[in-house]
Amino acid sequence: AVGGRALRWASGRAPARAFRGSPRARTAMPSWVIDRYGSNEVLRFTTDMMFPIIHFPNEVIIKVHAASLNPIDLSMRSGYGATALNMKRDPLKLKTGVTEFPMTLGRDVSGVVMECGLGVSYFKPGDEVWAAIPPWKQGTLSEFVVASGNEVSFKPKCLSHTEAAALPYVGLTAWSALNQVGGLNQSNCSGKRILILGASGGVGTFAVQLMKAWDAHVTAVCSHDASTLVKKLGADDVIDYKSGNLEEQLKALPLFDFILDNVGGSTEKWALDLLKKWSGATYVTLVTPFLINMDKLGVADGMLQTGVTVGSKTLKHLLKGVHYRWAFFMPSGPSLDEIAELVDSGKIQPVIDEVFSFSEVPKAFLKLEGGHARGKTVINVITRQ
Repeated sequence: AVGGRALRWASGRAPARAFRGSPRARTAMPSWVIDRYGSNEVLRFTTDMMFPIIHFPNEVIIKVHAASLNPIDLSMRSGYGATALNMKRDPLKLKTGVTEFPMTLGRDVSGVVMECGLGVSYFKPGDEVWAAIPPWKQGTLSEFVVASGNEVSFKPKCLSHTEAAALPYVGLTAWSALNQVGGLNQSNCSGKRILILGASGGVGTFAVQLMKAWDAHVTAVCSHDASTLVKKLGADDVIDYKSGNLEEQLKALPLFDFILDNVGGSTEKWALDLLKKWSGATYVTLVTPFLINMDKLGVADGMLQTGVTVGSKTLKHLLKGVHYRWAFFMPSGPSLDEIAELVDSGKIQPVIDEVFSFSEVPKAFLKLEGGHARGKTVINVITRQ
């Protein structure tokens, strides 16, 4: 899949298909939106959400068959990251008086391409695809969604839309942390000792499987009731963080080559001591103050504070012989191509905690809000999969 995409791009754009516009009668669609930030009561179902429009030649419109929820949806519902995301939506502040509302949440989509922009040559209407839509764009808890062609990939053939919707956002977040930031890949992981903190959530369950697919030794930290699941996914050692002092339990093990931290908080104060010194060992955390700083301090001061924080921590730990990194979700169709290959080869499978119908979106948010999920919360937008 990756080679095919690269070959098509390298050899020049294929002749553009004639653009197919939406039927004029279709101007609105059903969606779950919010009109203000807050708790679950701000969720509102509407049948009058504006139908998505292709604004750029590389965009596609996808008919959503299934979506899923991630912790970022809870955070965005409450206003987390609004300053940074609004800057991304309108960096030049050209849309005076225009707000982000009504806003559709949901980042994952599995569905079928309905329309393609003039510059799209890799996809055509009718293709089954999946994607993770960036948080500054309208989300996927809707009948249709628009995405850039470079954010989209062909859905794994072995998965239903319901199953496929569980993977893109968590998969790309883990891929960013492990591969793009952490430098891990299929050729350099064999025999490496990997520690995954928070291994039973969406990102954690994906990371365990990816590291085992790349032949690493995986130590996973989760609660006791999730240990069977995590072992089934391939973890070599499973540590119950509730069974005693976690720091002491981990210090009793051999040192690690890489740590992925999905937990944050006080963990960072001692986790880096578990790494092998002066060997290129790396700690990557997905819990960063970047968006919080911008919300509290504004764009300029927030970015400055963030830069000072990450710079000082990186230098501090580098002097101790280990690497310290932050990682973030990054949309990427080519990375999803690689993930799809791993899925179709049987090396990665979706982990789904519960499936809800489109009418049950508020209930799905409450489920996610309750915590302790074992995998993903999926929404069937189209009932028949």
